[in-house]
Amino acid sequence: MQIRILFFGVLKDLAGGASDTLDLPENATVRDTLAHYQSKIPKLKESLPSIAVAVNQRYAGLDTKLRDGDEVALLPPVSGGSDGGAIEGDSAKEEPRRASIVHDRIETARTVESIKQPEDGAVVIFEGIVRNQTRGRKTLYLEYEAYEAMALHEMESLVQQVLKDFAIRNAAIVHRLGRLEIGETSVLIVVVSAHRAAAFEACRWLIDTLKRTVPIWKKEHFQDGAVWVDGEAFPTGAPQANSSHFRS
Repeated sequence: MQIRILFFGVLKDLAGGASDTLDLPENATVRDTLAHYQSKIPKLKESLPSIAVAVNQRYAGLDTKLRDGDEVALLPPVSGGSDGGAIEGDSAKEEPRRASIVHDRIETARTVESIKQPEDGAVVIFEGIVRNQTRGRKTLYLEYEAYEAMALHEMESLVQQVLKDFAIRNAAIVHRLGRLEIGETSVLIVVVSAHRAAAFEACRWLIDTLKRTVPIWKKEHFQDGAVWVDGEAFPTGAPQANSSHFRS
């Protein structure tokens, strides 16, 4: 059977490309896929303890069986995170979209207006901004990439979860991909509620969780080179290709 392999972030550099096609025997597993690439790309072994794997845009364990035509993504730790501008429907009658990935400038005011209602007593806005240095090293610009379909699904799930767990009325997340200049907004979170306390708490939870779970990666460009930003460890619920449990 034939499966499609996707590489992101630093793994894309190690593999020498963003994708590959792999022929495997019937009943092969994610473990077999990793064994192949561990042999083909020796440096991959060093990354195994921090890699997560997704099959058809869902996190998967090493023993997940594969089928012909499956898409397997190898995901380094995230560094946070359908195109569109603001989070809003195509017509006034449609429910606003609560999660969006964009490739152009994030329009904060437009997003706020698209979800704010007269019953809201608080609007909390978080914007992640591209800064001009990292630990004293001058940053020229950033590049963001994502496993877009999976990232959008994870972002939608975060909004659904925050609506259940916090006393807020609505929330929206927008993340931008591509090249971002100094001072531009990379991620926007807007939370609306009757009272400020719940809105602040929900906004903090959303950005902290997004940075740990949504497959978005950041590459920082300096005058003397570029580097993929080391991400946070995947949460316990995301199966990882931990080398201590990996048998080639």
